[in-house]
Amino acid sequence: MSKLTGKVAVVTGASKGIGAAIAKSLAAEGASVVVNYASSKAGADAVVAAITAAGGKAVAVPGDVSKSAEAQGIIEAALKNYGRLDILVNNSGVYEYTPLEAITEGHFHRHFNINVLGLLLVTQAAVKYLGEGGSIINMGSVASRISCSVKGGTSPTRVQVHAAESSESGKQCDRPRLE
Repeated sequence: MSKLTGKVAVVTGASKGIGAAIAKSLAAEGASVVVNYASSKAGADAVVAAITAAGGKAVAVPGDVSKSAEAQGIIEAALKNYGRLDILVNNSGVYEYTPLEAITEGHFHRHFNINVLGLLLVTQAAVKYLGEGGSIINMGSVASRISCSVKGGTSPTRVQVHAAESSESGKQCDRPRLE
């Protein structure tokens, strides 16, 4: 028996790259997986197809993590399809190299809304369903540790992901919670 048999995981931003690899790895360990995507249905469907071809369970679910109702919908899909939630992987994120002088308010807000607000909204939606032993994994980026003028709005937003993680480091909780 695999170590995640009977567990249900939601992976945001799972239609490609690291998110797709995480979704496939969780499924390979026995978890049923909600493969979230914002724009690449074809990518999410390919991830689901790979998981099911390997004998796993997965469903593709659209949703923009930066919109409260859609973040809630992503979590509700786990409950509707699998009846529970055990693992949340906040992987959604955008990263663009942009010269500092070219950054607009819209550019900054897009990064902040997906990279930081999205993590908050999905976690808020999930936390009430995670029981004892539930896990929330927030993916950050090494970009938050590198100072470079061409990273624009991305680096400050990824710093916020690390800050959210650091504020809870060393604390033991009976169940995940926001403070």
